Amino acid sequence: MDPQLTSEQLAELRRPRPYPALSLLMPTHRREPGNAQDPVRLRNLVAQAEKALESDPDVPRERRTEMVDRLRRAVAELDPTHAQDGLVIFVAEGEHHVWSVARVVPERVVLADTFLTRNLVAAQAAEHPYWALAVAADRVSLWDGSPEQVTEHSGDGFPLTRSLEDPDAERKQQIGDLPSTFQDEATRRFLREAHDRLRAVLGGTPRPLYVIGSAAALALLEELGPLGPGAVSVQHGGLADGPAGAVAKAVEPVRAARKAASTATIAAELEVARGRREFAGGLDEVWQAVQEGRVRLLAVEEHYRTVVREEGGHLEPAEAGQPGARDDMVDEIVEQALERGAEIRFVPDEALAGQGHIAGVLRY
Repeated sequence: MDPQLTSEQLAELRRPRPYPALSLLMPTHRREPGNAQDPVRLRNLVAQAEKALESDPDVPRERRTEMVDRLRRAVAELDPTHAQDGLVIFVAEGEHHVWSVARVVPERVVLADTFLTRNLVAAQAAEHPYWALAVAADRVSLWDGSPEQVTEHSGDGFPLTRSLEDPDAERKQQIGDLPSTFQDEATRRFLREAHDRLRAVLGGTPRPLYVIGSAAALALLEELGPLGPGAVSVQHGGLADGPAGAVAKAVEPVRAARKAASTATIAAELEVARGRREFAGGLDEVWQAVQEGRVRLLAVEEHYRTVVREEGGHLEPAEAGQPGARDDMVDEIVEQALERGAEIRFVPDEALAGQGHIAGVLRY
């Protein structure tokens, strides 16, 4: 399965492909009993996709054979133990991609000249990813975190390790010249290298950062310079080797407090915008403003979904399955807002209950 998305990868996925670009989306279940039905539903959707390819006169036979083969290879890559709330599969000439996402997606098979990216974009925006740097004198590890899972990041020079053995330690101890670990110049150089590598990672993929280590390790890192305005220290030693669950547990109280503070800040900003008449609330009003490129900040409840249809230039409530019904309009609005440069913030359910569950701060 494909790793977490970057903004650059999303931009690449949105470019046109030679026809057909196949998008297969399916809601999934994390645990029993719901997950028992997922393999059957997936087989049915794969069969539907193969039938669509077979019956499309614009798909040459050779292309159809390759697409079916790639689709089956994509399905074979699935790991049921890591199923979340939605499955997204993209297949095109010479490529296939698979993601399990922590956001419900509609059941859909689409052949077009672009991938159906809006649900993937919305899922990526809602993930609240973060970095956690776990520091010890002989190992510095970087962890790729989200509310759903934490995994060690192997790349960009991480993990960084060294030996603490000092061949001259006995002589230094005899003459009283053996410094404590975090006062040693070699340790300072080691952490400076980690500091520089981390700044490069943050430059390419900026996220909230949690720095985990003993008081001495954190103090030395602070001396080396700031890691960014979003960095938060977590005093907890012994996690440079993980495990992932322990890293997540150490970060969670601080992450939850940061999320609560962020939600309060967004609520205040929306209230100020309302007073200045720079506010849009509710799906239809926000949709209109997003289409006009007027939304600067878009706030959306994490699990808000609704079925609508477009009628007379406005969105009206609809029943699922009705002609023209659109059950992923919220995700479409999120993608459009991102394309127009808006900041997207997902907030807990009911945080925007009095504002139609979705609201925006306008540029004008």
